[in-house]
Amino acid sequence: MAEAPTLKVAVLDDSPPLGYRDGNGQLTGFSISVMRALCAEIAMHCEFETRRLEHLIDDLAAGHFDVAAIGLLNTPERRQRIVFSKPVYRSLTLLFAKPGVKPGQPGVRVSTFKGSAQERYIKSQGWDFVGAQTDLEIIEQLRAGITQACIVPLMTSLNMQRSPKFLQLDFEMSVLTIPELDTNASFGISPKRPELKTVLDKALERIKLNGTYDRINSQFLPFRVD
Repeated sequence: MAEAPTLKVAVLDDSPPLGYRDGNGQLTGFSISVMRALCAEIAMHCEFETRRLEHLIDDLAAGHFDVAAIGLLNTPERRQRIVFSKPVYRSLTLLFAKPGVKPGQPGVRVSTFKGSAQERYIKSQGWDFVGAQTDLEIIEQLRAGITQACIVPLMTSLNMQRSPKFLQLDFEMSVLTIPELDTNASFGISPKRPELKTVLDKALERIKLNGTYDRINSQFLPFRVD
C-alpha cells in the first residue's frame, strides 16, 4: 500500500489539558487527541511539532504548517490571515482576581498568555499587562506580585485551578462577557492549504457522530464541551 500522506501539525506541549507531554514524554491532551482522530478519519499521517502560541499565526500563515491543532478563537483579525475549521469546542474567558480588583484600575497589572486573543483584547483596552508562555508562569507572576489578576481561557485555566499555589491566592473567578472572547474555538488551517477545511470539517462531524469525540472529551475534561 502507498504510504499515507502527511499533515504537518503544530501543537502546544505546555498547555494541559489541551496539549502536553505525559509521564513518558509523549504528546497527549484533548486537542492533540482530536487531531489524531481526524487524521485517522481522513487516512493521513499527523506529523506533530510543538510551537509557541505567540508565533503560531505567523507560522501558519507562512505555510510552515498545514494545521494548528490548538483551540484558536476565530477573530476577524485572524480570519484575514488563516483559515478556520468548524468549531471544535466552546470557549469562555475567565478573570481571576481579589474582590474589587479590576483590569484598568491604577496599579493593577494583568497576566495573560502571549499571542492569545485575550492578549490582543487587553492591548486594545490599554490595560497594563504582562505576557506569559504557560499557566505556571502566570501563577508565579501572581504570587510574586508582578501582576494582580489574570485573564485566561477556560480550558487552559483548568490545570491552573488545580495548583495549590494558585488556590492559596484565594482569587475570585468571573466570566468576561465580551463578544469577541465568548465564542467558539477552532483549529487553524494554513491559507496555502484551504482545501483541508472541507476535509477536516467533515471528519470532525463524523467523530462527533461516532462517539470518538465524546470519548476524548471524557478522557481529558471534567465537563462536556460540545
